[in-house]
Amino acid sequence: MKQVAAVVGAGFVGKAHIEALRRLPVPVRGTLVSSGERSAAAAKALGLEHAYTSVDEIAADPDITVVHICTPNYVHFEQTAKLLRAGKHVLCEKPLAMDSRESATLVALAKETDRVGGVAHNLRYYPLCIQAHALIESGAIGQVKLVHGGFLQDWLTYPTDWNWRLESKLGGELRAVSDIGTHWLDLIQWITGQRVEELCADLATVVPVRHKPRGHVESFSSAKNVATDEMPIETDDYASVLVHLDHGAKGVFTVSQVSAGRKCKLHFEINGTEGSLGWNAEEPNTLWIGRRNQANEILIKDPSLLSPAARPYAAYPGGHAEGYPDTFVQLFHDYYNYLEEGDFKAPRKFPTFATGHEELLLCEAIQKSAQDRAWTKLNWD
Repeated sequence: MKQVAAVVGAGFVGKAHIEALRRLPVPVRGTLVSSGERSAAAAKALGLEHAYTSVDEIAADPDITVVHICTPNYVHFEQTAKLLRAGKHVLCEKPLAMDSRESATLVALAKETDRVGGVAHNLRYYPLCIQAHALIESGAIGQVKLVHGGFLQDWLTYPTDWNWRLESKLGGELRAVSDIGTHWLDLIQWITGQRVEELCADLATVVPVRHKPRGHVESFSSAKNVATDEMPIETDDYASVLVHLDHGAKGVFTVSQVSAGRKCKLHFEINGTEGSLGWNAEEPNTLWIGRRNQANEILIKDPSLLSPAARPYAAYPGGHAEGYPDTFVQLFHDYYNYLEEGDFKAPRKFPTFATGHEELLLCEAIQKSAQDRAWTKLNWD
């Protein structure tokens, strides 16, 4: 059965979803944003056939088989549940829901309706992250002992910087951790094959008062020369978290949205008994391989030099850079191929609703640890 998609939300990430779907290609019939007028403008600008006026309209459209949720966090649960009940497959931006109670409900609902749920942890789809996963799985660096790194950005450095994620009622009680820290946690757990079993977290709100514009502001843009209101901020600008993984590795990561000059520094270093691996999303086409008794290496992304597991995810020849937009293409390729094969009991290579549920359990453990100023064990049940 040929899949046809609709995308709810046409901001920064919604546009990334639409572009990637077109590259596969998967037909995108239409989009929905916050009002009928804005939906019509977005559909026209993006060259889409239809401007939806509600999630109910998408749910009732018999042509739509898959819906991508690219809306603010607080509506993910309601929108996803409604679409699953209408028989649609759903690929949702992270976080899957506002808390683990909601995400557990969505995991159960997807199973009950026999629909396929995916979560957009697209960053694990950089070719050299897949190569790192394959190298560790093959034993190339021995037993993993240490993990460290983080995710640093600067787009909320100034008190005049504003985004809906700053409001806990829209984005959740955690922000930097939920928005970007979960990408690091997903990447490290997936690459190493180890899961966090306990953690100790320190959170901080670096900018306690911000100026909220009296109007709409797109993500990663700034509002200048507009009227604003002062707003106290409760969500985290920064976090550092110590982690213990379930096969013995230990580590630490730092996330920040107020680190001037860091645009998208998602980085990790993984130290094993026989070698190390290091990678940075700002230079995504190089993987550092460290050795004790021989020269270190820099592997430049080249399909001919990658493992059989990573090679299919490098779409262009060596010397031709691949980046952030390509990660969505590769994630959606895995997801839609799974739908086309039609065996929904088969193992899933892509991040699932279960992945999204575990992400929220991690966030709640981080929040509890910071509040208690103590180590917190994960309860994965």
